[in-house]
Formats: sequence, C-alpha cells, structure tokens
Amino acid sequence: MPRIHRTPSLLLAVATLSLMAGCTWVHMAPGASAVRVVSAGTAPAGCQKLGEISVSVKDNVAFYDRNELRVREELETLARNEAPGLGADTIQPLGHPDDGSQRFAGFRCNGSTAAPSAGTTTHPISG
Repeated sequence: MPRIHRTPSLLLAVATLSLMAGCTWVHMAPGASAVRVVSAGTAPAGCQKLGEISVSVKDNVAFYDRNELRVREELETLARNEAPGLGADTIQPLGHPDDGSQRFAGFRCNGSTAAPSAGTTTHPISG
C-alpha cells in the first residue's frame, strides 16, 4: 500500500519540475526594453563605459539542470533591467554565464540608434 501513495507524489514532483523548467521567472522592467544588447568583444564605438552589472539566476532546480538558453535569456533580461539604474542604454556581456551568473558592461551611447560598430551584433527584443 505505501507504494501507491508514493507514485502520485513522485508524479506530482516530476510534473512540477517540468513546468518550472519551462517557466520564465524574470520579466522585463519598465525602461529595460530600450536597452540595446551588443555581443561580447570590442567595446561599442562612441560609447562611454559607466560600470559593470553582475546578475544571477538559478541554473538548476533540485537535481534538474535548467535549459541553458533560457538561463542566458534571463541573465540578459536581468542585466537590461539593471542598466537604466546605472544610466546605461547599452549592455555587453563580459563573459559566458557560469553557474547561473554573468557580468555585463554598461555603456551610454548617447541614445544613438545608428548601426553598431563592425563586428557587433544586436539581439532582437523578445517580450
């Protein structure tokens, strides 16, 4: 009999972890959607570095590793959320995510919407 009671509990735990793995826990703050994200590498031309932003999220839940792309997206969203507080309108990753943490440089590019410098790629805003 005890085995019957464990099965529903195990199924509930697996279902909960599956749902949580697909959830986005981080949402874009007001003003963050205007922050540009440029690829790692050379600092964007014509921009002033204002500082660094360090962000982190859970990259695993219990024994389950979260989707790497979703973790990256959440880290980027958190960095974009922090950028306006720094006075930055552009962020650039300073390295790859590591154990759910990542650092970004924050820049003020004078509100420029001109094309980024050579070798720089921008990422579309996903809502």
